[in-house]
Amino acid sequence: MHIISLTKTALNAMRVNKVRTGLTVLGVVIGIASVIIVFSAGEGINRLIMGQIESFGGTDMFEVEVKIPSTKKGGAGETQSATAMAQGVQVTTLTLDDMEDIMKLPNVADAYGAILNQEQVSYNNEMKQSMIFGVTESFIDLDRSEVEFGRFFSDAEDKSLAQVAILGSKITDKLFGDSDPIGKSVKIGKTKFRIIGVMAERGAMMGFDFDDIVYMPIRTLQKKVMGINHIQMAMFKVGDTNKIDVTAEEARYILRENHDLPHPEGPRQGWTDTGKDDFRVITMVESMEIMSTVTGAITLLLLAIVAISLVVGGVGIMNIMYVVVTERTAEIGLRKAVGAKYSDIMWQFLIESITITIAGGIIGIAVGAATSYLIAYGASAYGLEWHFVVPLRGIITALGFAAFFGLAFGLYPARKAARLTPVEALRAE
Repeated sequence: MHIISLTKTALNAMRVNKVRTGLTVLGVVIGIASVIIVFSAGEGINRLIMGQIESFGGTDMFEVEVKIPSTKKGGAGETQSATAMAQGVQVTTLTLDDMEDIMKLPNVADAYGAILNQEQVSYNNEMKQSMIFGVTESFIDLDRSEVEFGRFFSDAEDKSLAQVAILGSKITDKLFGDSDPIGKSVKIGKTKFRIIGVMAERGAMMGFDFDDIVYMPIRTLQKKVMGINHIQMAMFKVGDTNKIDVTAEEARYILRENHDLPHPEGPRQGWTDTGKDDFRVITMVESMEIMSTVTGAITLLLLAIVAISLVVGGVGIMNIMYVVVTERTAEIGLRKAVGAKYSDIMWQFLIESITITIAGGIIGIAVGAATSYLIAYGASAYGLEWHFVVPLRGIITALGFAAFFGLAFGLYPARKAARLTPVEALRAE
């Protein structure tokens, strides 16, 4: 029987049993739509995280931050450090002197140091618990933040412990409403600070709301508010990005020398350390690679879960095809009696199975894309820089799954139908 005739026969059988066909297609639609949503959401999350990492600096930046020393190397040590810092353990060995020593490296073009604290900020009867971000003057040149009104503080003001501050847009609205805050004084903790600027709106990134913080000179925050001498992190801009890994390794060497820490035996590059290090040096490229690996692993995990729904849909197809074979046994016998071959019967039922899954796959892709768009729209409305993307590999994977399950779960019922002899099939009537 010609393939076109077989296809017409299969489509006619599907039309005759619309409810059964629709329910079978629905099972495939749900599974395929889930595949598209997982791929789209994975790509959206990946781009969101990459964009937020880039917002802290481009690929020409590397970061030095404090870390709890550990006797364990690699992942276990990193976990121990994160746990200890979450419990309130502080590392006080990283200082502005360390930052200035690293800035002497020939490939380091600029840098800024930073420390974060939380204090009550008040003006007249208005008060708010807010994050205080102490930074050096070069922060405004290296970061993507911008001053909308007024100005940022100078290096001279930082070194002279000037009591000046720049407010984020949200805290400005909270404390001053529509009035101009420039030149007015707010109390941070127990100390008064003169407002010299207001930052342009930037939004929240990786849980850090730049619009709801107060910026001030880092030395002022250290000496007049917190009473400390250390910093929590420093960002460095390199001149030649091709040498950023070498520069990061030189920074590790300087910090180990400054902190009287042992150097690793043999060539040791990257963010692996001796376990004794009380700091971590990581480039923005490394951060992106790490987060890309994490989001990729999460996507694969979700796909494995989605595969379960696809298998369930495939089993549904197989069960339906078994019912179809049983109902049409007499028809099969009649076809064989008038000359239909094994391959004719086989292809008739396979085409029916594959058509159901391909139709479900196409509809599932459309449903998945529409759902992904709604997710992206909702995330954007919430303030996240979420991009609507349906990756080509997601569509190919979805259609591949549809074709595979249609073939795999339709094959056995089709073979069972094709192996019936005319006598066996007509006897069933």
